[in-house]
Amino acid sequence: MCGIIGWIMEVVWTGIWSLINGDLRMVSTTSIIMFPIYGMAIFLKPLYNIMFDLPIFLRGGIYVVFIFLAEYCFGLILTKLGICPWSYADAKFNVNGLIRLDYAPAWFAAGLIFEGLVFARA
Repeated sequence: MCGIIGWIMEVVWTGIWSLINGDLRMVSTTSIIMFPIYGMAIFLKPLYNIMFDLPIFLRGGIYVVFIFLAEYCFGLILTKLGICPWSYADAKFNVNGLIRLDYAPAWFAAGLIFEGLVFARA
């Protein structure tokens, strides 16, 4: 379930960015490699169980930290293998081209989406 939700979110996200950049076709991109990476979001479920009664802003912030950590680690490994499907090297607020700090609000929302669609039901 997490893999599918992650793919859907990525397709919507990249399609919206395509539109913002002037492509009315809203072309979206993703990679098969991303399915198991998004699927690993299920490992945040125990974290959700611990913090489900915390305020939403705190929970979302904690999700951002864990998602950045995972994105950085997987990006580092995949880059070393020569198969990383993303590079943020040209982005203003990137960290080693592997994460974008300006994506924190998007990851905040993604964590809460996973929480509502998967963690609360699993």
